Amino acid sequence: MIGKLTGTLLEKNPPQILLDCHGVGYEVDVPMSTFYLLPASGDKVSLLTHFVVREDAQILYGFATTAERDAFRQLIKISGVGPRTALSVLSGLSVTDLAQAVSTQETGRIVKVPGIGKKTAERLLLELKGKLGVDLGLPAGATRSDAQTDIQQALMALGYNEKDASAALKALPADVGVTDGIKLALKALAK
Repeated sequence: MIGKLTGTLLEKNPPQILLDCHGVGYEVDVPMSTFYLLPASGDKVSLLTHFVVREDAQILYGFATTAERDAFRQLIKISGVGPRTALSVLSGLSVTDLAQAVSTQETGRIVKVPGIGKKTAERLLLELKGKLGVDLGLPAGATRSDAQTDIQQALMALGYNEKDASAALKALPADVGVTDGIKLALKALAK
């Protein structure tokens, strides 16, 4: 419902901030990774949001990056993991660290997050496997270009799973543009 807020930062009280958007003050809960990136009070800020409606509350969660919001959304899909726990995980681990822990199935990293026990950590690792953009078949230390990321997201938006999208990306030239890359990937997937 509310996907993004842009306005003036009025207050910072971890983990909550108050954001003034044209005279309306929004209380937004943010992970500490986002909190540390916020400007000083009185400055303009833009946050991606996730809106949660419960029987007793309506809560906005804010994120500095799309990756953080996507990780948050994957976390809250897991049985027994609510928005507060997901916020705690993203406050204790960066999205990259979480993705690495998931790809290596390393419970030790997850257990270090306050409020996460061994059973919950194991469930997180199991449920998130293949969903955080980690198992993409990239060699260790390799990074994917923005164009390749955009191509993969487009393929997934068209209904292809992450494994198929990644396989199609491997066949593309490294310097391909987004439009051409999507066309070539769709041709490869159609075979």
